[in-house]
Amino acid sequence: MPQTHVQTPAQNRAPAPAPAQPPTSALARPRPPKVLRGRIGTGFSPEPHRYRVYVAADDCPHCLGVTAAFADLGLRDTVALTVLRPGSDPGGHDALRRAYEAAGHGHDGTLTVPALCDGWSGRVVSNHAPDILEDLRRLSVHPAFRPAP
Repeated sequence: MPQTHVQTPAQNRAPAPAPAQPPTSALARPRPPKVLRGRIGTGFSPEPHRYRVYVAADDCPHCLGVTAAFADLGLRDTVALTVLRPGSDPGGHDALRRAYEAAGHGHDGTLTVPALCDGWSGRVVSNHAPDILEDLRRLSVHPAFRPAP
């Protein structure tokens, strides 16, 4: 599944050690980004103001779909939305980087969006667009996320 990779400058990163042997052609292929598929309701409780959705400000079809669903479902008062623009908002990019690093071992530095992040644990819940869309839909019908009468 294609995802948008958010390009940000590396900060305070030590260069990777040189490999002991030259890589073979099979090993030289880039790995696809790690797909994180946590779900709200399984380890992440549905609480208002707990989650933040990161999307890119470009023509990524997954980000456009998540942004449209976010608006249609009326979650703006209970779930935060951050739109990342290339070359701007270093705070948003840094927060997303920290969330990916907190998500687990083996983070290769690649930031992909859309991403649903948990503000309590500080980590990415999911970067799989269909799961994010389903979780947003579930939150929109949860009693805690409905507007007060």
